[in-house]
Amino acid sequence: MTEHTAADATIVYVVDDDAGMLESTQWLLESVGLKVEAYSDGRKFLDSVTQKNSGCVVLDVRMPGLGGLNVQEELQKRGLELPIIFISGHADVPIVVRAFKSGAFDFIEKPFNEQLLLDSVQQALQEHQQTSQQQRGDARTETLLSTLTRRERDVFLPLAQGYTSREIADQLNVSVKTIDLYRARVMKRLGAERLPDVTGIAIAAGLLDSLDLRGRQ
Repeated sequence: MTEHTAADATIVYVVDDDAGMLESTQWLLESVGLKVEAYSDGRKFLDSVTQKNSGCVVLDVRMPGLGGLNVQEELQKRGLELPIIFISGHADVPIVVRAFKSGAFDFIEKPFNEQLLLDSVQQALQEHQQTSQQQRGDARTETLLSTLTRRERDVFLPLAQGYTSREIADQLNVSVKTIDLYRARVMKRLGAERLPDVTGIAIAAGLLDSLDLRGRQ
């Protein structure tokens, strides 16, 4: 099923102490091509999940031992940012508020509409994938910028803003020839073929606002 390709490499973790609900939810998700791991206990789920895991969690709120909100709290302590879709047959307002305040992706009452759950899971997987891609991009940008020497960084930002070699030379009180040399080195280190590429890297790194570019009103 091509529409689920983006989610195929990820896992939907279903955690519910109700054996019948656990089995039916797993079957529903697998019926649309999703990979599912089912757990009847919050602690067993936490013992198996690691930083390398990708996907989302369909999590029952009320379970003996470790409840859903406690599982959510433990995931946050470990820095595991998996989107959580809570399901509950007892969705009283304080629980719903607490879940969303702690970053829940969705909260669905039992018995739930199957399509509603499927749509929520697909959206959670897509959002998680986009966030992961952005984080990888941010890490790559930071790595690139870390290769610049102090002087190259001095040239990098005004270059990204759109200043000419002459203007940067005046700012740094060096010759235009020196700036041209640093400019070439900066672009080579960053793998930038054009000046807009340099600007894009600066914006991605949060060092430059697109409204602050030279020539903008």
